[in-house]
Amino acid sequence: MDNKMFCYQCQETAACKGCTVKGVCGKTPEVAAMQDLLVYVTKGLCAVTTMLREEGEAVSGAIDQMISVNMFQTITNANFDQKAIENRISETLRIKRSLLQKTVGRANLPEAARWDGGRDEYAAKAKTVGVLATENEDIRSLRELITYGVKGLCAYSKHANALMQTDAETDAFLQKALAATLDDKLSVDDLVALTLETGKYGVQGMALLDKANTEAYGNPEITTVDIGVRSNPGILISGHDLKDLEMLLEQTKGTGIDVYTHSEMLAGQYYPFFKKYEHFAGNYGNAWWKQKEEFDSFNGPILMTTNCIVPPAESYAGRLWTTGAAGYPGCGHIDAPYGEVKDFSPIINQAKTCQPPQEIETGTITGGFAHEQVFALAEPVVEAVKSGAIRKFVVMGGCDGRHKTRSYYTEFAEKLPKDVVILTAGCAKYKYNKLNLGDIGGIPRVLDAGQCNDSYSLALIALKLKEVFGLDDVNELPIAYNIAWYEQKAVIVLLALLYLGVKNIHLGPTLPAFLSPNVANALIEIFGIAGIGTVDDDLKLLIG
Repeated sequence: MDNKMFCYQCQETAACKGCTVKGVCGKTPEVAAMQDLLVYVTKGLCAVTTMLREEGEAVSGAIDQMISVNMFQTITNANFDQKAIENRISETLRIKRSLLQKTVGRANLPEAARWDGGRDEYAAKAKTVGVLATENEDIRSLRELITYGVKGLCAYSKHANALMQTDAETDAFLQKALAATLDDKLSVDDLVALTLETGKYGVQGMALLDKANTEAYGNPEITTVDIGVRSNPGILISGHDLKDLEMLLEQTKGTGIDVYTHSEMLAGQYYPFFKKYEHFAGNYGNAWWKQKEEFDSFNGPILMTTNCIVPPAESYAGRLWTTGAAGYPGCGHIDAPYGEVKDFSPIINQAKTCQPPQEIETGTITGGFAHEQVFALAEPVVEAVKSGAIRKFVVMGGCDGRHKTRSYYTEFAEKLPKDVVILTAGCAKYKYNKLNLGDIGGIPRVLDAGQCNDSYSLALIALKLKEVFGLDDVNELPIAYNIAWYEQKAVIVLLALLYLGVKNIHLGPTLPAFLSPNVANALIEIFGIAGIGTVDDDLKLLIG
């Protein structure tokens, strides 16, 4: 029986092999097909832009930004709106058509760069250009590894672009890399080298986003965040885009509406800039996958600024809004060009008609341990390590998810010896950030740097400790890596860590389905990549 679709880009893909009937994420075969086609035509456009650069022609920033948004739309749980994706395909073909005429060597471009079809041809074309179009398993695996890493890199680029920060070198690379996945002349060795180069630009992309965020909003600082509710109606903002948070807070001043963060947007609470807003309430709920029950009880509208959408229940579908690369059919969508203010008044007006949020928990959580804040604590941290008060750090960043085996991370955190500190970023922290793990001489045992986007901080902290202790190799540090992954931003973080020379990373709850046996074995042999075992066995292995 023919597959209705094929997708294996996320950790929860069916049977850890691939979704073939409907996405575990909820996307239909029709949406999956249009995402495949959008990736294909975007790669074709990248082949054109790469050739133009080689021929000495400039490529506009608007095209760079369009490519980033295209790829962002295909990240897991970002956009389920088939019409919106088809519109991106049509616009990409239009741009490619005009640029193609400027190239001198267009006859040498791949078929993806030259294909041009109408909407009535999209479905048929999509059947021929998906993941399985590459027959060689190892070539396919490396092409997808690069593509998924670039998707994560495009997400970082999009967030930096929203804050009017760009990096032409990174844009040129990610387009060259996407174009290279169309090149049948590239060998396995060529693609392995390109994979590591993708990690290099992952570091560069994360540095750009860190610069954009901190220049706009200040360096994150230690912050205690309320997880209860207030008595006013509220708007819940989820996802990752801090510019959207800024615009929403500014437009809700004086309206009697409180704004709460959800999941990855929790990190917005740590930036000094946002603390001036008295109506900026606490964090509501947990990681993205619990949103069906939590969004229902919130009562007010929810704004999804990026990926992490779960197909909504009827009880709140009319209160779910999207913006930017995110989208869901039937839900309101608000957008504006880069540099222009989005009009969130429809969401604000809806909030005024809603009841206040229903309280689902009480208490506080603490975060804000990005690189500058940890550097400020460097002296007591170093002294604690030298004295033996801190025996080891364990990086437990990454993603949370629905998989029952993810309870492993809660148990791992609970069973860690009391002289071990957790470094985290991303929504994986929701597996343990509400546990009472205490502190070591006033240093919390969970140091939360923020979003998955802020994994750059974890890398800088490791490099700083290497410098402080005068070590030659980052792997000599008392740091273990036990990382949870779910989607493609976690892939670029992994590639960035590999580029920085970090070895012996444990990745779970399963290794990616898109790694062929040969590619997986290569990662194991070269970098010491491993899956997870039992909690007790892994504690002995990683902590001793």
